[in-house]
Amino acid sequence: MRAKLSLAIGLCLSLTAEAQAQAKDDMTYCAELSALYRRYLGNTGEGRTFPDVSAANAISDCERGNTAAGIPVLEKKLRDARFTLPKRS
Repeated sequence: MRAKLSLAIGLCLSLTAEAQAQAKDDMTYCAELSALYRRYLGNTGEGRTFPDVSAANAISDCERGNTAAGIPVLEKKLRDARFTLPKRS
């Protein structure tokens, strides 16, 4: 009984650590996408900024840790502008 309990606890801890590592990787990737978008697509080149609301929301999502919402939007915006996306860990 103790062996089964120990195995179950070990498995849970392993899955938790893996999920945390994935979340960190997603945060890093989301930050890279946000920086790429801001640098190259965030303004018109004329000194004036016309914000893209969906991109701004996606960047905000990334900053708040909601990578599941932010990543797909930023990936689409960057692909549509013919950018090569950064490697994902």
